[in-house]
Amino acid sequence: DPPPVQLIVQFLEQASKPSVNEQNQVQPPPDNKRNRILKLLALKVAAHLKWDLDVLEKSLSVPVLNMLLNELLCISKVPPGTKHVDVDLSSLPPTTAMAILLYNRWAIRTIVQSSFPVKQVKPGPPQLNVMNQMQQEKELTENILKVLKEQAADSILVLEGALKLNKDLYVHTIRTLDLLAMEPGMVNGETESSTAGLKISAEEIECQVCYDLGAIYFQQGSTNAAVHENAKEKFFRIKELIAKNGSSSLHFTIDEERLAGYCQACGVLTSSSDDTSQQATPYSQIHSCMKSGNYQDLVKILLEDNLTLSLPVQFRQSVLRELLQKAQQGNDALDEVCFKVCVCNTVCDVLQGQTIDIHFCQLFLKPSKEKIDFLLEVCSRSINLENASEALKRKMAAFLKNLCLGLEDLQLVFMISSHELFIKLLKDDERKLLIDQMRKRSPRINLCTKPVTSFYDIPASASVNIGQLEHQLILSVDPWRIRQILIELHGMTSERQFWTISNKWEVPNVYGNVILGIKDNLTRDLVYILMAKGLHCCAIKDFVHAKQLFAACLELVTEFSPKLRQVMLNEMLLLDIYTHEAGPGASGERPPSDLISRVRGYLEMRVPDIPLRQVIAEECVAFLLNWCENEYLTMQVPLPLVQTNPYVKLGQLLAATCKELPGPKESRRTAKDLWEVVVQICSVSNQHKRGNDGRVSLIKHRESTLGIMYRSELLSFIKKLREPLVLTTILSLFVKLHNVREDIVNDIAAEHISIWPSSIPNLQSVDFEAVAVTVKELVSYALTINANNHFWLIIQADIYFATNQYSAALHYYLQAGAVCSDFFNKVVPPDVYTDQVIKRMIKCCSLLNCHTQVAILCQFLREVDYKTAFKALQEQNSHDAMDSYYEYIWDVTILEYLTYLHHKRGETDKRQIAIKAIGQTELNASNPEEVLQLAAQRRKKKFLQAMAKLYF
Repeated sequence: DPPPVQLIVQFLEQASKPSVNEQNQVQPPPDNKRNRILKLLALKVAAHLKWDLDVLEKSLSVPVLNMLLNELLCISKVPPGTKHVDVDLSSLPPTTAMAILLYNRWAIRTIVQSSFPVKQVKPGPPQLNVMNQMQQEKELTENILKVLKEQAADSILVLEGALKLNKDLYVHTIRTLDLLAMEPGMVNGETESSTAGLKISAEEIECQVCYDLGAIYFQQGSTNAAVHENAKEKFFRIKELIAKNGSSSLHFTIDEERLAGYCQACGVLTSSSDDTSQQATPYSQIHSCMKSGNYQDLVKILLEDNLTLSLPVQFRQSVLRELLQKAQQGNDALDEVCFKVCVCNTVCDVLQGQTIDIHFCQLFLKPSKEKIDFLLEVCSRSINLENASEALKRKMAAFLKNLCLGLEDLQLVFMISSHELFIKLLKDDERKLLIDQMRKRSPRINLCTKPVTSFYDIPASASVNIGQLEHQLILSVDPWRIRQILIELHGMTSERQFWTISNKWEVPNVYGNVILGIKDNLTRDLVYILMAKGLHCCAIKDFVHAKQLFAACLELVTEFSPKLRQVMLNEMLLLDIYTHEAGPGASGERPPSDLISRVRGYLEMRVPDIPLRQVIAEECVAFLLNWCENEYLTMQVPLPLVQTNPYVKLGQLLAATCKELPGPKESRRTAKDLWEVVVQICSVSNQHKRGNDGRVSLIKHRESTLGIMYRSELLSFIKKLREPLVLTTILSLFVKLHNVREDIVNDIAAEHISIWPSSIPNLQSVDFEAVAVTVKELVSYALTINANNHFWLIIQADIYFATNQYSAALHYYLQAGAVCSDFFNKVVPPDVYTDQVIKRMIKCCSLLNCHTQVAILCQFLREVDYKTAFKALQEQNSHDAMDSYYEYIWDVTILEYLTYLHHKRGETDKRQIAIKAIGQTELNASNPEEVLQLAAQRRKKKFLQAMAKLYF
């Protein structure tokens, strides 16, 4: 009799054998009773073997085992195509959950097994059918492996989820499989109950899953060393479970030799290693760092030892000597390491009462800010002031004091004297005495390379030192350095207000009153200077230093002033807006959601007595408009905010109008509200004044307070907008307002212009001169945002046309056509070159005495204007190329008129050019319409390109 495993192969092969229909076409195996019984028999054999994957994997190929486990999933009612990672195992019946678990364990084990080298079987005599069968099985195995590897991450998540179940599961037995086959209705009965099937305990499941997860994590560790920690954790847990329950079970057996190998490789079995106790000592750690070149950890170990003082001084010196030898052999990168190790050793010597090593003096011949920073960090981390003895504190204080006296650079002295550790270790009297000593031995100042003994040897006075420090204070943008300088300056004199030393330090008046109310002189100077420098950095777009300065100022004021804290939070919000708009926002990246939330929070803020800058509200509203937060501005912004903040009201009206623009009729209501607000802003207040001669004159105030803001403020706000739809909307409003004027001769065209009202009740109140100026400024600004917007280019051209600048007007008309037609290689859209635009181009050419161009442009109209064309051609004083343009004429009537005209004038050469143009076959009136249109389009293209080269 064949062994049980071979029965599985036979049953599944029979059940999966394809069928052949009457047309000799191969069909998939039918789902009939015979095949279902064969699959069930295969499942029963596996159930007889208690679903032991070790046994099944040894005897079954990957394709057969894949088929078997898929049948198990099917009979366990796992829907085909369902991602196992999306299924909640805890909510499934025990047998269904176990089927999913078995499949994913096998998937992981197969991936791990495939990574091991396989010994090639020596082939026997070649047999074609056997070789084909082996090749097919190999290809099928590779395809299955490819799918399993793609789903490996999901399988790992399923198994990790199984570890959290912490409950017993059941696997199908022969009995439960029989019940399912005989009575399908029992699916919701005994076969899914908690007592159906073979019970697998929660600890046994954990042991199986941990082993398989540990194996896959160990395999992945070859490319990601961090994953080894996960493998160690899993294998360590298995050892705990085996120690508790033993290695054998009903379901499977752990290969303890293999587990021991895994554990040893992962370094889990620490108890069996003799070297691990040594690895924990500073000696072995330092040796390892020196060997591997990990000098950062070396410094860290020495620094930590400064607290415990466990390493002998001789050993520390030997480490420094070894590093110095390597540095002298040409390794320049070790210079900094040598200095750091030397500083750690020196501080250790100081704490132990030893003399300072000569190496420290040599390495400190050229001190710098970075060296002092590190030295102070080592000193701070080497003494615990709360627990340190007085003797230890005195040693450290004496070291820092002598260090100050040995330094010539006052800046470095100030760094030490203003450090927190120095202030805590030395009393006020000691610090004052040290400062006096420093002043007495202050360095002489050399003002030129050839000093005169009688004058330049005079010691520098205190006022010179103050001047030097003030100069540094003006130049510095380092908050920590600014604080140090101010501390030293206030130590030298208490009479000066150092926030006044530079007229470049400007703080808005709303903030200045609060800051200058701070009683402590040092704090007042520091807050004022940090804010002034931060605002200056913002203005010059140095956002990195601005953020550092504002952050330092925020940290400072948080301690004593909630009002100034909110001021700094507001300024940092404005800074973040500027930073985003100049960085990611410039390339179209949306701002993070938290920044949008902070902008909304600022607008809705209702904290009393907080000084506010109008520019922040202005920038916040512009920010929301630029990023199309129209829903918030129209629907969610609080009503009191709209009533009290003019920028919010303007932003809401703009957002509402833009939101409804696709439907002009619906948008007229909000458009009318926006129109009225802008008209009010552009209105002037009239006052009558009697002059000396008794006459009454009318005085107009340009900047009226009739509206919600001044016109200059509105213009400034609009110039913060970048969203094309918002700019187009506000631009079309001003164009319409410009066109409403009674004495207007030439209207300006604009997109969406029809949504605005067509009249104003009180025309005399509107300052139309200011409106005209505003339109010019707005279109110029808009073109800086997008120089290729053809509607804005047409507006610019119309403005030049209205102001009799015809050459410039032609430039922009042609540019508008060029940008929307790939430099006239495509047809210019009819909504760009309307009849009005063409007529204005005709008038421009006429007034520039380019009469042949006029005649050609007359063809561009929907109905050719022969009257204007003929009149233009009659002009003999033309400033254009005249007959060289004839090749661009496609209207036969115009060409015939040209022939007649030149014949009448006796201009034979020009008449021949006209005859040649009219004689081209593609202009024959008998040609199909599409041929004539193609001929016209080609001539339009060449003419417009020639015009563009002329006017660009």
